[in-house]
Amino acid sequence: MTLDNPVWSALTGRDAHLAVTHGRAARYLVDVAPFAAVDDPADPLAWADLANLLDGETAVLFGDVDAPAGWTAEPLVVGLQMLGGGVDATTDPTAVPLGAQDVPEMLDLVRRTQPGPFLPRTFELGGYVGLRMEGRLVAMAGERFHPAGWTEISAVCTDPQLQGRGLAKRVVRSVVDGIRASGSEAFLHVMTANTGAIGLYRAMGFEVRREMPVTRVSCTSR
Repeated sequence: MTLDNPVWSALTGRDAHLAVTHGRAARYLVDVAPFAAVDDPADPLAWADLANLLDGETAVLFGDVDAPAGWTAEPLVVGLQMLGGGVDATTDPTAVPLGAQDVPEMLDLVRRTQPGPFLPRTFELGGYVGLRMEGRLVAMAGERFHPAGWTEISAVCTDPQLQGRGLAKRVVRSVVDGIRASGSEAFLHVMTANTGAIGLYRAMGFEVRREMPVTRVSCTSR
């Protein structure tokens, strides 16, 4: 299924304009996201293509990884892949689109909440909305991977001083509404250790599809 290898589907499909590809391997531009993928993790030739593409750099892979000889693989986290078909999605009228002019505030909010990788051009993956209080960005969420038929929700974060007030629900519902309006369905990844977020997403109507390991890889044989 597409969602078993979502990064590959995204990088060779709707996110291709933000990708670098070499044969059977692809990665996001380094200032967009640290993620890469191969079309078949069991194919040694795909790993050779990835080695050429990375050229000594590291990358992060989603899904089951059995790296061949000449590679190091560092497990980072185990996540849950959750599908949003049951979410009651409504765009919050106070949610505002976020773009290039908002990047400094977005990076600051990410630094204080640690929702996952967010780089200076991550916002170009699209769909970012935020909530402001007295002009200050206090919550946001947006899109990341765009595998065929799906859009991943990412960078869900709320100012630590304002957590527990339902702000995350408001921005997530807004993003889901936008995803459905574009003809896709929403999904997301959340760390298994983040029980609070998992509970929130379940309450909103997200359902677990599978566990999704996340691994950092590097080629040591070049």
